Amino acid sequence: MADKTRGDMRIAVLAGGISDEREISRNSGKNVYAALVEAGFGTVEMLDPADDSFIDQLRGGSFDVAFIAMHGKGGEDGQIQSVLEYCHIPYTGSGVIASACTADKAVSKALYERAGIPVARDCVVEAGSVVDPAAVVADLGEELFVKPAVNGSSYGVSFVHGADELLPAIERAAEHGGKVLVEQRLVGTEITVGVYDAPDWLRALPVVEIRKQENAEFYDLNVKYIDPSQVHRIPAQIAPEDYARAQELACRAHAALGCTGFSRSDFIVTENGPVILETNTIPGMTDTSLYPDEVRHAGMAFSDVCARLVELALDGAPAHHLDDAEVPADLAESMYPQLWGQK
Repeated sequence: MADKTRGDMRIAVLAGGISDEREISRNSGKNVYAALVEAGFGTVEMLDPADDSFIDQLRGGSFDVAFIAMHGKGGEDGQIQSVLEYCHIPYTGSGVIASACTADKAVSKALYERAGIPVARDCVVEAGSVVDPAAVVADLGEELFVKPAVNGSSYGVSFVHGADELLPAIERAAEHGGKVLVEQRLVGTEITVGVYDAPDWLRALPVVEIRKQENAEFYDLNVKYIDPSQVHRIPAQIAPEDYARAQELACRAHAALGCTGFSRSDFIVTENGPVILETNTIPGMTDTSLYPDEVRHAGMAFSDVCARLVELALDGAPAHHLDDAEVPADLAESMYPQLWGQK
């Protein structure tokens, strides 16, 4: 860590923002704020990037570190990270390129495959493109998940049965960002695995089993933020070899995407083993979120983990963020224009 003691440091917790997950982010920010105060940081302030005065607050606050507790658009996609790079403020979590890669499910799946991580079969529907529902169903099957390529917390996600339901589901998903991912339905147990950059190694946290509520097709927004005892079980009750494999794959995904600090990857455990669904570079930190529960079950204090993320930001930022992921040239066109100088 820098020469300052925790008591001398000024931390900005960034929460809120402009995404569909704004309120979830605010709740995450409140928990992070409390954890950093508990950890002994002298000044902790919450800032909302959606406020008109945000940049002035950020520049005028003499902050040592920004703790990003933002989810979805503007928070996990490299945008706020770019702002902080420009302002020369160290920040928690993954850097610009890793964040953008991970936020785009189509790009991240390509990187998973290059790293040998099993993925579900899919097709990508670009904004404005023509889709043949019958051809998609013939290729991927009758039961499909349709989701925005860039979003989180299950916003815009639909489970469809057959070609007749496909186009309306694509239209709904496109409302949340344009590009849409249509994915085959995988049968099995849904799990999630957090990853934490411990002082000397990359550590996989205990595996969480998602317990789908009766009549629910998937772990949707309506059940993600209710009493966690009703919707997940930790540790997951799966075969030991699948448990270990999921932890290994979560660490491999973290590394393949160039993530920093922490992440959480979701899987379906099929009869052939775990298949990755997606990775979150800024997992939820609310009272009912999965990552803090994994931290507790690993025998760690949430406040200690938050403090560690601040230390990582100080030790590695800002220089390491700009080079934290190697993006294959053929994927560059799928990235965000502001990162690549495109118009």
